[in-house]
Amino acid sequence: MMQRLTTKLYCGFFLIPATVILAISSYSVFSFWRIDSRIGTIYDDRVIPLQQIKNISDAYAIQIIDAVNKANSGLISTNAALNTVNRSIETISTNWESYKNTELTREERELVNEIDRLFLPAQNRITELQQALQRGNPEDLAAFDGQLYDVIDPLTARLQELIDLQLRVASIEREKARAVLNETLLLFGLLILLSIVIASPLGYFLSQSIANTFKQTIKAISESSTEIAVATEQHERIATEQAAAVSETTSTMDELGASSEAATQQAEAAVTGAKKALSLSESGQTAVNSTLEGMATLQDKVEGIAQQILRLSEQTNQIGNISQLVADLANQTNMLALNAAVEAVRAGEHGRGFGVVATEIRKLADESQKSAQKIGTLVSDIQTAINSTVMVTEEGTKTVRSNVDVAQKTAEAFLGVKEAVNDVVVNNQQISLNIKQQTLAINQVLEAMNSLKQGANETANGIGQTKKGMEQLKHIADELESII
Repeated sequence: MMQRLTTKLYCGFFLIPATVILAISSYSVFSFWRIDSRIGTIYDDRVIPLQQIKNISDAYAIQIIDAVNKANSGLISTNAALNTVNRSIETISTNWESYKNTELTREERELVNEIDRLFLPAQNRITELQQALQRGNPEDLAAFDGQLYDVIDPLTARLQELIDLQLRVASIEREKARAVLNETLLLFGLLILLSIVIASPLGYFLSQSIANTFKQTIKAISESSTEIAVATEQHERIATEQAAAVSETTSTMDELGASSEAATQQAEAAVTGAKKALSLSESGQTAVNSTLEGMATLQDKVEGIAQQILRLSEQTNQIGNISQLVADLANQTNMLALNAAVEAVRAGEHGRGFGVVATEIRKLADESQKSAQKIGTLVSDIQTAINSTVMVTEEGTKTVRSNVDVAQKTAEAFLGVKEAVNDVVVNNQQISLNIKQQTLAINQVLEAMNSLKQGANETANGIGQTKKGMEQLKHIADELESII
């Protein structure tokens, strides 16, 4: 029913007036466009062409004739007259081409074709005139005194007819624009009259329809208010009973909340003890990890010493090889020196100096051999010491590895203790969290019960006010029904 009333109000106060205004506005815009089109036609196709034709006629009848007469009388020079004629010819050509590009009527096209035929003899005579002016002899101009009039007068007469035609067509276009204006005014009057004739019965019909709708609505409100009053009394009684039940439930939830708080405190104490145990296990694991890291460092150092000793053993072997090589070289040198001494004896006096050198070389070879033997003895002692050191280092490495294994097992044991204690902490925390959530839920339920209690009281009060409002609404509906 309310939807139908809204539709009627919408149609009566917006849709119909808007439709009428839109129709009038649309026709107004169309009429203004037609008037503007007529005015544009008058200006573009009649006023401007009229000026163009006037310029052509003046160029022939005034400017060219006047220039020839003044030059013939000696008032201006032939060059000045020639310039005037040239400008006039250019003006004629420009304006005539512009005019022919406008929208022409059938009568205009006939006059234009006839004027185009008259342009030819006039142009021929003007060409002869230009040639005479170029020669600069004023006496030659006397021959054009009457000849120019013979070719220009018919042309200007036709141009005048074309001017008169422009004025007639402009007058016709003006009458068409006036007819459009009169048609628009007449239609406006008819539309206004039609609006008045239609609006009166339509308004009466809409007002009666709206009044009937109001009567039906008021009757429905009156009947509904009576039914609501009865239901309100029942709701008021139920709301009072609900408020009493909510009060009892609230007391029970208070006791449950106190028990939940005590359980929360006990769970938090258990979590605190478990965290201390976890902290101690973490400290033990940290100490074991530090010991394990130290043992790993010691193992790396012992292995490094073993590598260095092995490298030293290899280098000692190389020194022994070199010492043996030096001893071999000393033996060979001694043999060579002995051979050289024999050869020096054979050479006699000539080889005496060479024998001395050979003797010295033998002495050096003997000393080198003795040094090589000493070096070999030292290398042998060093290798014996290195072998002993290697054995001790291997024992140290085994001991370090054994300690590392023990430390790793200890670390794994502490890790297991830590994980077990951590599980205890997590479980205690979960228990504490669950108890806190239960406490929070109990508090929320308690708040909800308090809100429900307050809402029940407010509902009871609101039902009483609603009951009074229904009585007032029924009274107002009765008054509206009597008015309508």
